[in-house]
Amino acid sequence: MSYLMTISPDFAPELIAGWYIFNTWLQKQLGEGIHLELFNDFESQREAIRNNQIDIIYANPFDASMLIREKGFTALVRPVGKQDEAVIAVNAARSVEQVEDLRPGIRIASTDDPDVHMMGMIMLEPADLNVENTERSVVDSYIIVAKQLIRNEADVGFFLKEAFDNLSNFTREQLKPLVESEISIIHHSLLIGPRLAAQQDRIRELLLHMTADPKGAGVLESLGFQGWEHIDEEDVEFMIDLMDTLV
Repeated sequence: MSYLMTISPDFAPELIAGWYIFNTWLQKQLGEGIHLELFNDFESQREAIRNNQIDIIYANPFDASMLIREKGFTALVRPVGKQDEAVIAVNAARSVEQVEDLRPGIRIASTDDPDVHMMGMIMLEPADLNVENTERSVVDSYIIVAKQLIRNEADVGFFLKEAFDNLSNFTREQLKPLVESEISIIHHSLLIGPRLAAQQDRIRELLLHMTADPKGAGVLESLGFQGWEHIDEEDVEFMIDLMDTLV
């Protein structure tokens, strides 16, 4: 039997090779055929999820709710020390110093990453800004969000903090962060679907012990991870409840 693995489309492009390496490593460890398929956007990935095509997924917290509660997925592990936080930034040349300086009618550049956009809109609330008095431009990557700000094609940009921090020094110098979320409990997770349920303990143990194996440690490094850590079911449910509340 062959299985299908995918990752949330908000992954950093420079880590694509690392996910293929991880997929190869996992196949060898399990002795199972696993095909890695990358989707260009969230909607096409969700369509595959709705059609029950996905067996393993590194999922963003927004989609984890649907996967667990509607599709019977189980959250196994999450990356050590990585939380999902959002940054709102503007062109560095602008006189804006805080969110409250922003005015209705602003143009927002963001990707279709749902949790980052949600956190960004929440952080705009002190300026009485919402979907009705702002204009949103959805682009394919955080690099394009940055370019729109630099070219004054957008007034504010929403970034995943990790993506903002990974921008080149030259790009970051042309941007000014206004505010950063501090939720601390929202994160991506590795989930498995019902067809792999019988192997969930085995897969979890393999992932938790990757740092003890030289090859496994090398795979983690290619992903930019320190390691994996176990997720308690209660923590997952709390995160999902929080996401539902924020939405």
